Amino acid sequence: MKKTLFELKQDMATVGQQLQKVENELAAKAVDVNASSDDIKALQKSKEDLKMRFEVIKEQHDTMEAEERAKFNQQKKSEPSHDPEQRIVEAKAQLIRAVMNKEPVPVEVYQTLGDNQTGGGKFLPKTVSTDILVEPYVKNPLRDISTFTQIPNLEIPKLNFTLDDDDFIADTETAKELKATGDSVSFGRHKFKVFAGISETVLNGTHTTLVSHVERALQSGVAAKEKKVAFATTPKTGEEHMSFYSTETGIKVVNGENKYKAIKAALADLHEDYRENAEIVMTYQDYSDIIEFLSNGSATLYSAQPEQILGKPVTFSDSAVDPVVGDFSYSHFNYDLSVLYDRDKDVKTGIEQFVITAWFDHQIKLKSAFRIARVTTP
Repeated sequence: MKKTLFELKQDMATVGQQLQKVENELAAKAVDVNASSDDIKALQKSKEDLKMRFEVIKEQHDTMEAEERAKFNQQKKSEPSHDPEQRIVEAKAQLIRAVMNKEPVPVEVYQTLGDNQTGGGKFLPKTVSTDILVEPYVKNPLRDISTFTQIPNLEIPKLNFTLDDDDFIADTETAKELKATGDSVSFGRHKFKVFAGISETVLNGTHTTLVSHVERALQSGVAAKEKKVAFATTPKTGEEHMSFYSTETGIKVVNGENKYKAIKAALADLHEDYRENAEIVMTYQDYSDIIEFLSNGSATLYSAQPEQILGKPVTFSDSAVDPVVGDFSYSHFNYDLSVLYDRDKDVKTGIEQFVITAWFDHQIKLKSAFRIARVTTP
């Protein structure tokens, strides 16, 4: 009959005590001149015997203890948490594992994630899709200055406010634009996919590791897509209106003999309504070149804030090949609520892919609110 872990612990204690007693007796005999060699040899043999027994019992004990600890951890891992945040993480992990194993997603998973989805479709619960689309890990710099929403079939006015008299629009350029294109903007649905590679070790790992890995990968892909369409110099067909640099967008280009003067001229060219809240999006390389140009060997400007140098807050993005100047509240990203999930496999690497399909649109609500600063071609 197999002994329990408690019984093995008792056996170890009993044999250990006997071993300690024999070792003490042996130490005493060794220094006793009256003790015979036979007595010492007998104690040595008894010591070796007890030591061997102790090691056998210890090995059985350690093996059983490791098995029970692993079993306990597995049970603890599978038990639902009472912490609301942890329960959401566990539900997300269950969803991801179900998708990757081609299994139906349990209804209770959707319920935990605050969605009434029955599990019959391949829609991501609102909690998951919002975390991926609205809270990216790798930030798109425009996230801090542009407008972001998640509303289906969105249609909004181009101006933030209106008066009963159309003559309140002091900027004639804006007035002409509204007359030509209308005073509202409708957002479309442009599909894109993001793939999150998942190795077997991550898939079989902890809930937290799995969810964190997948969400970070998907969030990074979403942010990359946003930057790509907003700063595309050659936009894809159907995405021309999303780019600041597109000829379809028609944002006015202001030239200068260098980037510094081009940016200053672009800011001055904006109407005061937009200039008041204007920001500058540019590459860090362009900013470094401006500092080098202005410093003339002095180190003073290198410690100054970009806003002190250029007069307006600066956001850095390597995608902004030419500085974009303007009121970025008129740059508006909108996501549709519907986000599909699926799985795929990269046959080249053997890595499984968790895939989302989402729809979004980027509308530059008023081109009059922006200028592109460009160096004059000699």
